This record gives sequence, C-alpha cells and structure tokens, in this order.
Amino acid sequence: MSGHAGRRTAAGTRDGTRGRVDRAAAHWAAAIWQTSVVPVARGALAGRLRPLVEELFAAGTDPDGGYDTAVAVGGRLVAEHFTDTEALARTLIALDPALPTEQHGTLTAGLAAGYTAALRGRTLAEQEMIRLAAMQAQARAERALTAAEARFHAVYADSAMGIALTDLGGRVVAANDALNTMLRSAPGGLTDRDLFGLVHPDDRDSLRDMVSDRLATGTVGRIRTERRLVADDGELLWALLAVSVVRDSAGRPSYLVVMGEDNTRRHHLADTLSWQATHDTLTGLANRTLFTERLHRLFGRGAGRIGLCFLDLDGFKIINDSLGHHVGDELLRHVADRIAAAAGSDSLVARLGGDEFMVLRADSAGEAELVALADRILAALDEPITVGGHELSVSASIGVIERATLGTDAAELMRAADITLYWAKAAGKGCWATFDPERDAQQAARQLLAEALPGALRTEQFTLAYQPVVDLADRRVTELEALVRWRHPRLGELGPEAFLGIAEETGVVVPLGRWVLRAACAQARRWLDRYGWAPVVSVNLTVRQVCAADLVDDVRQALAAADLPAEALQLEVTERALIGAEPVAALNTLYDAGVRIVIDDFGTGYSNLVHLRQAPVHGIKLARSFTESFNAPSHPDRADVAIVRALVSLAHTLRLTVTAGGVETARQESRLRELGCEWGQGFRYGRPAAAAHLDELLAAGRTVVPPDQGASSKRRP
Repeated sequence: MSGHAGRRTAAGTRDGTRGRVDRAAAHWAAAIWQTSVVPVARGALAGRLRPLVEELFAAGTDPDGGYDTAVAVGGRLVAEHFTDTEALARTLIALDPALPTEQHGTLTAGLAAGYTAALRGRTLAEQEMIRLAAMQAQARAERALTAAEARFHAVYADSAMGIALTDLGGRVVAANDALNTMLRSAPGGLTDRDLFGLVHPDDRDSLRDMVSDRLATGTVGRIRTERRLVADDGELLWALLAVSVVRDSAGRPSYLVVMGEDNTRRHHLADTLSWQATHDTLTGLANRTLFTERLHRLFGRGAGRIGLCFLDLDGFKIINDSLGHHVGDELLRHVADRIAAAAGSDSLVARLGGDEFMVLRADSAGEAELVALADRILAALDEPITVGGHELSVSASIGVIERATLGTDAAELMRAADITLYWAKAAGKGCWATFDPERDAQQAARQLLAEALPGALRTEQFTLAYQPVVDLADRRVTELEALVRWRHPRLGELGPEAFLGIAEETGVVVPLGRWVLRAACAQARRWLDRYGWAPVVSVNLTVRQVCAADLVDDVRQALAAADLPAEALQLEVTERALIGAEPVAALNTLYDAGVRIVIDDFGTGYSNLVHLRQAPVHGIKLARSFTESFNAPSHPDRADVAIVRALVSLAHTLRLTVTAGGVETARQESRLRELGCEWGQGFRYGRPAAAAHLDELLAAGRTVVPPDQGASSKRRP
C-alpha cells in the first residue's frame, strides 16, 4: 500500500470515530436532558457531554480496563447537576450500544459507582450545610433573643418612664422602679394591684372601657391617653399613658404593657400659661381677652339678657403720678377685691386695663338689678383704702347697660357701655349713669354733624343772616349782628345753636369764624358802596377763636380784604374770653385799632369787676334771661329789675354802652329804656334775615323801625 493510501485510511478512521462520539453524545444528551433541572439547552448539553464520551471511548482501549476513568465520568455527571437517579439509568441505556465491547462491563460499573459515590457525597454535603445553617440560624436567633431581652430589661429597669406588665384584667404582674417612684410606692408595692385602681375615680371607668372594649378585643393595638393618677401618698398627678397589647403566636391577646410618663409639671405649666393668657396678673381678675370671649359666647347662645357695669376710677392718675406706680398698683389690687366682693360669684369681673374694670352679669333680670349692683360697688369703694401708709379715698364712675341679646351684638353693647361711662364721668365723681337711647341718638347726630363740618366749610354750605340792633331812643338801626347759618343738604337750614358748640369742640370754629369775619366785612363794604352808609356789622367770637394766636391777623386781613374801616366792625365775646393774659392782649390790640368790642350775654358768666374795669371793651349786651320778665302785663320781677338797674349803672360808670337782648314787645322796650339801656335787639325790630332782605331797610338811610314790626311772643332762635 502506498503512503497516500495509508494516510487516507487513517483519516477515515478518525472521521469514523468522531462521528461515533458525536452520535453517542447527542443520544446521551437526548436521554438525560429532562431528568434534571439544569440551565442548559439540549444542543449545548451534547457539546458538554462529548468530552466525557471521548474519555469513555479512550478508556475502552485502556489495558487496565478504564474503571477509574468511568468512575470520574460518573462523578462529573453529578457535578453537572444531573442528580436524579433516573439520569443514571438513562445514561447506562443510552451509552450501552456505544461502549467498546471488550470493556463494556467495566465501564458500566465504573459509571454507576462514580455516579453513586458522587451523588452520596453531594447529598451528605448538602445535609451538612443545612445542618450547619440551621445551627447558625438557631444561634443567631438565640443571640437576638438574648439581645432583645437585654434591651427590654434595660428599657424596663433603667427607663425614666414608668412601665408595668399586667394581665388582661389589669392586675399588675410587674412594675419597674420608675413607676414605683412616680406613684410613691415601695419596690414591688404595685405587684398584684389593680391598674385601674391607681387611676383617679373620675377617669377610671373611661380608661377601663377603652382597654377592655377596644384593646383586648383587638379593635386597636395601642391606646394613648392622658389620665389623672393617684399616688400612694394621695397626691394627684397627670400622666401620659400608652397601653399596648402583647399577643401570642396565634394572635390572641396575652398581656398588656402599660407605659406612663409624669406630665404633671407640663400640665400645670399649661394651666398657668392659660390662666396668664386670660387673667390680669396684677389683680387676678379676668382680663380683656377672657371678658371678650365670655361676652361673645353669651351672644352666641341665643335669646337671653345681659348686663354690664363699666367702671373707671376717679382721680386715679393723680394718685399714681404723685405717690408712685407701686402705690397705684397696690390700690388697684384692693379696688379689684372690693369690686369682686360686691359683684358676687355670679358675675364675671374683669380688669380691661389701667383703672378700667368691667362687671358682666349673664341672665340679668333688668336694669334695676344692674343699678343695684352699681350702688353696691360704689358703697364698697366709699371706705378709704390704706396703702403704704397713705389713707386713700377712691371713687368710681360707672356706666350701666342692660338689654336683651337679641337685636344687638357684643360690639354695640360695648359701644353703649363706653358712652354710658362717659355720661357718668360727665355727671361728676362717684356716679353711675344708665343708657338712654334718645340721648345716644342725639350724640350720634352731633357726631354726624361734626364729621360733616369740615366738608361743609370747603363746599361753601354756610351763609350769614343779619339781625338789627336799634337805638331805643329813636329806634334807628345802629348795628347788624351777623349770624351764621348752615344750609345742610339733608337737614335743611341749621341755626348756630345746632352746630357752633360742635365746631368749638372740634376746632372747626376757628376757620369757620375766619370765614364769617371775611363774609361779614365784605357785605358791609357792599352796603357802603350801594347806600353810602351801613350800620356797624357785629360778629360773634367763641372762646377758642379769641384764644387763637392768629386772631388779630385774621381780623386785620378781613378788614383789609373788604377795605373796611375798623370802626365799622364790632366783635362780641363772652365773659370767659376775658380770662387769661393772651386773649386780653389780642383784644387790646384790636381795641386800639378801632374795632368795637362788646361782652355778649353779660351777667351769665364769671366777671371779676377789677378785670371788667380794665377790659378792652366798649359795651355790654345783657342776657335775655334778665329781660324776659319785663314783658309781664303787671310788673316785672323785682329781682330782674334790680339786677338790670345795677348792671346798667355799672356799665355807665365804666363808660360802657348797654344793649338789651330779647326785646319782643313795646312793654319790654319801654321798661328797658326807662332803666337806661341805650340799645335793644330782638324780634320787635326784626328777625335774622339774609342780606338781600335788608335792602329796603337800609335804602331809606337810618331807617326807623315801626314800633309794631316783628312783634311776637316767640323766642329768639
């Protein structure tokens, strides 16, 4: 055989062997693929079994029989995770036709022995691993249990919070030292005691119901609540309690764990802060916050009656400023005690601030009840109070208000109380006043006028009317008194008595008076230009106007603006305006400039005769109260006659003219003329009229007013 033929024969032999191996591996893989759960596809499994088949085929030519190789192949089959016994049986069946005949029994026995030994070793190893894992888990559990018990013991024994274990009925099984200390009990003193017996009687049943009805039945697993406990020494304490149920492995309630924290100090602190927020720290009475809350609550409950006594101490500021705040504070404490005692427990007494106190009476029986209460309070304050060695007398003004809650509200009630207190103070010290709706309405109307005055001045709602003043000897017009009127857009024309007092209080009278001066002077100028003459125009000045620093400038500017001589202007002032150096100085300046000055309503105020003697005035105008009786058909009041005679004599001694006001009849005119009055003014000579209505009077020159003109029994507005 040639060399080429030999090589072909050898290659063919190798190809035939390789084919046999591949077929045997594929047949083996198909047989065992589904016997065990291995993460490999059947085709890939054949590839992994092929080296094992090659080893078995090579072992078939081993002179020693290949037993050891077959044992190793059986062990590697187990290593490939084919651990089901069926895998061995199918292996032997699948490989039986392919194994060399000479070594078939040896290889089969080796495979079986190797597989069985490897499987037994793997099983023993896995069992040992399981045993060791179980032992380790048990050890860990025991260590965890020991640690948990240690932690629980640490929490139980060393915790600052009281802890008790009880059965489901509340019998204490164990209690830690903190709970014993909290309840002033000896060590072990709480064991076997009823948990609920440690709770205040008023809180006991509710806590027992919560635990038995909700916890023990499994409704909830834990309760948190605050309850009062009674310590063994009888002291009452507040505790925050947490009650938990411990269940057995079957989920059945086994026992209770109760944890308690002493909350007494915090509770008392909260009570203290709440008290301080609603009470006056100086007197211990309710403060404005509590009073207001209680007042609104009474209005929120529906129909009922309510009464207030609003107090303000008379003269407290003087005591406080002169003797010091420490004396004032102590005085307020004594006053508060007396008011509270007089008011009784069925009233809320509050200090609103400063020296203001309020007594609130719910379900009052009428105004008489509140008036009686005010009388008791005033009587309680009558007795002097000794503070720091000072015997102090104190009184109060009290506003009394009582009404039904329906139809009003808290704000309106407080407004009425404030107004009533103001009335009481205006009446004098140690007085009370009750609410008067009519008076309140009048004051409300005054307030509306006060608010409207500045705007009325800006929008020129004021006008002037003029009333003649005549010489009683021949009834010729000597003066025209300018009287301001307010053409109110809603109320119509208002006379000066309706708003001048308000203007004086608010200060609007100064700019209003400035306007009157300018308007009166301008009108006098127009009369002069039209008729060649004009009576002196007379303008009234209030006390505030006279005291204003710019009075002289205002008068000079009004005269200059109208180009009117000073002698053509007369100013009427009251007796009060002559008190004080500055007003007198201003009047002196005007007097020296030629302006006539007359004291209006003379005899009704305070006049020091020395001051009158030195006052810069040209005349006096008698108050109409002195001349009213002069209209009597028979004889006038003798006292009035004597007074008028004396005043006329005094005026003439001081070289002053005398004007009688309120002259309405010829009888009055005659009697006043006989007593020496030079001039007269009143309805007999004409009512106040607009400037245009006086043209006929002035056109005739110094016109004599007919004796019967303007006769009327009506009073001057």
